[in-house]
Amino acid sequence: KPSISAHPRPLMQVGENVTLCCHSPLLFDKFILHQESSTGHFQRHGEMLTRGHAPADFSIGPMTLASAGTYRCSGSLSHSPYEWSAPSDPVDIIITDECGQTSPFCSLCHRSPGGPVVRSGENVTLVCSSESTFDQFHLLREGEDLEHLLAGGQGPRGALQAEFPLGPGTPAHSGIYRCYSSFTRSPYLWSDSSD
Repeated sequence: KPSISAHPRPLMQVGENVTLCCHSPLLFDKFILHQESSTGHFQRHGEMLTRGHAPADFSIGPMTLASAGTYRCSGSLSHSPYEWSAPSDPVDIIITDECGQTSPFCSLCHRSPGGPVVRSGENVTLVCSSESTFDQFHLLREGEDLEHLLAGGQGPRGALQAEFPLGPGTPAHSGIYRCYSSFTRSPYLWSDSSD
């Protein structure tokens, strides 16, 4: 099966462009791109001919709310046009800053006796909070993609915060963390990130 990646990143704002790159070690010379919306419906998004081993770059944009969703691609050979590979693992394209109209920020803090500096072995819990009532919070370390999303904190409907226990602090935990919030009914539309 082919693989798919998003460039420059999977977290986009309305009006930006993203390129979805489908590639495979097999000599596929045709790729098809499908989008799954939050309603679970699949839509054929495009088809591209390549010359074996060449990746297919699908340009999506400028981004709209309808562009957000889960994307997968499949490959085929021109001499077997009705046989397609298994679909790639998914890549989620998320629109950020849309919830920002109702919640301009999500704040991020941590609970540790030492303040922002954590000693090795000290338990760390990051807390995402918002002035608006969201029901999902997402914590992402800067520089990592959505595959490394730490957790999707879920609170009761109308939650103002979610806790992310990281456990005993180690050098592997160091970095800048950002929090996003969203609603379960709109999983591909997130708030702007916290500071």
